[in-house]
Amino acid sequence: MPLGRFLLCLHSHMPYVLSHGKSPHGTDWINESAAECYLPLLNVLDRLLNQDIRPKWTVNLTPILAEQLDDPAFKAGFEEYCQAKIDVAQSDQDKFEREGPLWMQGLSGMWQRWYTRQLVEFKHKWGRSITGAFGYFQEQGAIEIITCGATHGYCPLLGTDESVQAQIKLGVESYTQRFGRAPRGIWLPECAYRPQYDWKAPVGEASPWPRKGVEEFLAENGLEYFFVDSHMIRGGAPLGTYGAQFPQLAEMFARSSKYFTPPPEERSEYEHYALPNGVCVFARDPETTVKVWSGEHGYPGDAQYLEFHKQLYPGRLRYWAISEDKRDLGAKRPYDPWGAYERIAGHAEDFVRTLKGALAQYRGRTERTGTLVAMYDTELFGHWWWEGPEFLYETAVRMHHDPDLEAVTGGELLDVSPARSMISLPEGSWGEGGYHYIWLNGDNAWTWERLYPIQRRMVEMARAYADGPAREIVEQAARELLLAEASDWQFLISTMSARDYAEIRFTDHVDRFNRLADLAQKVHEDGAVLTHGERAFLDECRQKDAAFADLDVRLWAGLENPLSLGADARPNS
Repeated sequence: MPLGRFLLCLHSHMPYVLSHGKSPHGTDWINESAAECYLPLLNVLDRLLNQDIRPKWTVNLTPILAEQLDDPAFKAGFEEYCQAKIDVAQSDQDKFEREGPLWMQGLSGMWQRWYTRQLVEFKHKWGRSITGAFGYFQEQGAIEIITCGATHGYCPLLGTDESVQAQIKLGVESYTQRFGRAPRGIWLPECAYRPQYDWKAPVGEASPWPRKGVEEFLAENGLEYFFVDSHMIRGGAPLGTYGAQFPQLAEMFARSSKYFTPPPEERSEYEHYALPNGVCVFARDPETTVKVWSGEHGYPGDAQYLEFHKQLYPGRLRYWAISEDKRDLGAKRPYDPWGAYERIAGHAEDFVRTLKGALAQYRGRTERTGTLVAMYDTELFGHWWWEGPEFLYETAVRMHHDPDLEAVTGGELLDVSPARSMISLPEGSWGEGGYHYIWLNGDNAWTWERLYPIQRRMVEMARAYADGPAREIVEQAARELLLAEASDWQFLISTMSARDYAEIRFTDHVDRFNRLADLAQKVHEDGAVLTHGERAFLDECRQKDAAFADLDVRLWAGLENPLSLGADARPNS
């Protein structure tokens, strides 16, 4: 019998950044992630499967990411992106051959070969379908793919149950259409959870009203499990409620706390638990999180590894190692790929040793076989930590040959070891402090002030206009709402990493929704026909924000199962 089980969950997400003929700031984000993370991960899975190794990873592809990866605009743009990088590498190589230094000439040749491989594998090995390739590995039993909220909307703060319902239902429907089966698990956006209680909007003048718990939406859609941070499974309070900076959070925390009693017994992140309605919850292990996530104290900060922040402009290829002085970009020494890759095996061995030590300690203390859950953004592996995909490969190989560890996906874990205990969870997330602060603070509260009215208006339109003459307008308004609900905008505003871009994108989606809603009202209630300019605006919206082509606006109608309605059915008012 093994010491314990290991569940690795990789969360893959990108907000909607496709250009469709234009060049917004974020387009390179998805190209970089595809080239540096998703394709290298597929390469690792392919190499493992060729050795009959099925690593049993749980991989989340958010619906909005999958929509973009399947879009012809992405596929054409990605091929152009790879070719541009190949051309830059060739130009750099010619320059360094003439002017030196010669070590940079060698690295530019490495980049040229590397981007050529990404382009060739994308086109010829995976048939230009990254989602299809992940689906293949799911069919081979190598991974389990799970879903997410449609556009990564932050469920605890969404202003209506219908908005939460639409995020979850559309996430399940999108997954089922794409992979030919229903998802078993879900990655709640930002691992953010809210139980059932009399909820009061943190902005505006609304009175408290009863809200469904997030797990109720999961159960209604056949989802069996989700993930949270460790402080939530232990029933502890978040690290401060940030009441001094934003009192509304303190009020929200106090209100939800009335409905949660801390458990008398000890809970452990090495166990999985069932909520009262049967949906199960897994929690991440903090020790392994630091070793892999931290650039300061973990493996990605090794001096031999590729430096992320120092790039050679204008082509933005990277030629330097992290080096001993991490903060001084001018002191970076040349990157040595051979030296860097020699470090990976040692880090993989240390990681496996850490897993075994933690699980052995838990088994010795409790006499139970525990499960260690590791949760990371997929984009860590390859983008932020260049050598990360190879680390995953080395770790999977070692675990496969180690009888003390058993790798499991989320669904397999529930099959072999059903939850033994039932619990309730407090409200929280995996963000800073364990609560909502990153997504609700003095810098971004205005986004919720603008979101809540349009969420309520969407419910009204879905009930009144779902099958009328304004339906195509309402469908596009729904897309704009979904894109405005993405948690990325509040995150980018809070972290200052792309604040101007996030504010512009959020405002654009809200403004488009409001104009479309006005047009829908005019067409439905007044029998008006769109003018040439209004039709041009609608067509522009449909081209620019084209996700979820088969969107059903009855998702917002407040029905138990709107997707089961017949073609002539009408949602209840």
